[in-house]
Amino acid sequence: MEELKVLKIDMFTTLMLAVLAIYFGDFLRKKIPVLVKYCLPASVVGGTIFALVSMGLYYANIVELDFDYKTVNQLFYCIFFAASGAAASMALLKKGGKLVVIFAVLAAVLAACQNALALAVGHLFNVNPLISMMTGSIPMTGGHGNAAAFAPIAVEAGASAAMEVAIASATFGLISGCIVGGPLGNFIIKRHKLEDPMLDGKEEKAEMSGEESTGILMGKNQIIQAVFLMCVAIGIGRLVTNGLKSVGVDLPIHVSCMFGGILVRIFYDLKKGNHDVLYEAIDSVGEFSLGLFVSMSIITMKLWQLSGLGIALVALLVAQVIFILIFCYFLTFRLLGGDYDAAVMAVGHTGFGLGAVPVSMTTMQTVCKKYRYSKLAFFVVPVIGGFISNLSNAVIITKFLNYAKHLVGVA
Repeated sequence: MEELKVLKIDMFTTLMLAVLAIYFGDFLRKKIPVLVKYCLPASVVGGTIFALVSMGLYYANIVELDFDYKTVNQLFYCIFFAASGAAASMALLKKGGKLVVIFAVLAAVLAACQNALALAVGHLFNVNPLISMMTGSIPMTGGHGNAAAFAPIAVEAGASAAMEVAIASATFGLISGCIVGGPLGNFIIKRHKLEDPMLDGKEEKAEMSGEESTGILMGKNQIIQAVFLMCVAIGIGRLVTNGLKSVGVDLPIHVSCMFGGILVRIFYDLKKGNHDVLYEAIDSVGEFSLGLFVSMSIITMKLWQLSGLGIALVALLVAQVIFILIFCYFLTFRLLGGDYDAAVMAVGHTGFGLGAVPVSMTTMQTVCKKYRYSKLAFFVVPVIGGFISNLSNAVIITKFLNYAKHLVGVA
């Protein structure tokens, strides 16, 4: 059999394709109302179609697309987190404190339940417990990063297929999170009558009609200043990460960048004058960065990795998706207050509970465009999904992996 040709796509071309995927997603959203009704983001719609085309080229034995995207993707990821930090005013920090604690507990409980479910369903299908664990909180709450970090432990313990299953499961989770988050939010808001006719839909109507939004009017200077400030914030983030690493504390760079954004916001809150236009510009920079990150993450996915999943593994993964929808509706939404902010945070929980904080943010953003913005959700979700849940999940994974080793008789 002839070896499949690999076409390497450089960073700038990848960036262009990511933007074109967003434009195509916007076009389809205008033509297909159901995409708007169920809050499916343009970056997800266009990016998924591109990933399907890429998979088609692979299966047709024409070419495998290999993208150079990780560096530029990390840049936009960090800018997005810095902008999320800059959105956190002192009043919001005080108001969100209690919710952060509740949400942190919920995230830890979900991670533990994901692993328990993986082992239980795996037992029904007679799957090696170490392989079952590769469909639990490792790839789901943990995403591709944790999949790559923890799968080698299972491989070393004798589960040779653990890495492939973990990566495929993380990809499945990413796609699922993109698809189910918006419809869940739409369902909760409609079912509990959380709409506000005076505020809802203005941004989306303006977007769909091609008109300018009725928000704050930004000037060129504010937009340029916002970009500069976010560059300063991510620089602060890198210094914080490096400083903590020198004393033995490994803090993820995106969390440090969020801290840098918070410092920028505190500085301007203490500075005299009205900075609302600047804050709006920073939000726009964050939205721009998020859209590119999500689009690049999706167009570069190798969907053919999912083709090797057997019936048992498909059942394990589908069980995870069904469980998280039930968990986020009956627990996350209700325990966070049962109001509109809680509905948006429940959407966010499905995103990072299935593998990626940017999925949380882009699905929340699409729900908020249809209804209205939730400052509280856009502060609380990144704090939990981007930082706290990573710590609690690592502890939970270690405990469950040790139990799985015990089940297969590995010391």
